[in-house]
Amino acid sequence: MKKTILLACLAIVCIFAGCATPVGYNEKPLSRVDKDTSYRVDDHPDGFTITVYYSRYQFIPESDAVSQAGKSALLSTAYDVAEARGKKIQSINEQRIKMSMGRNGFSGITSWTGAVKVYYMKE
Repeated sequence: MKKTILLACLAIVCIFAGCATPVGYNEKPLSRVDKDTSYRVDDHPDGFTITVYYSRYQFIPESDAVSQAGKSALLSTAYDVAEARGKKIQSINEQRIKMSMGRNGFSGITSWTGAVKVYYMKE
């Protein structure tokens, strides 16, 4: 009986040890762009900070593909937000994007979170 409980506990620990979630840069609610992408915009005097959460199922993990898709979603959403506000923004340096990735090996979901401060063009 003790061996069974010990093996069950060990199996549960192994399952959860393989799961990782990306760092959250914002605990506030996010708006959905599509089935894989959610975002949040927080205004500041010179522009806004945009946070994007991107995740998708992958049978074979390809972290680079998810990272690239997440960065692309972040950048395009930032430009869309600025355009909807009737503003132009300065070019976004990809080196300034704070990002984190994680993979849940049990469900096959690879997740990416990124945030960057965006500045309006001076007129």
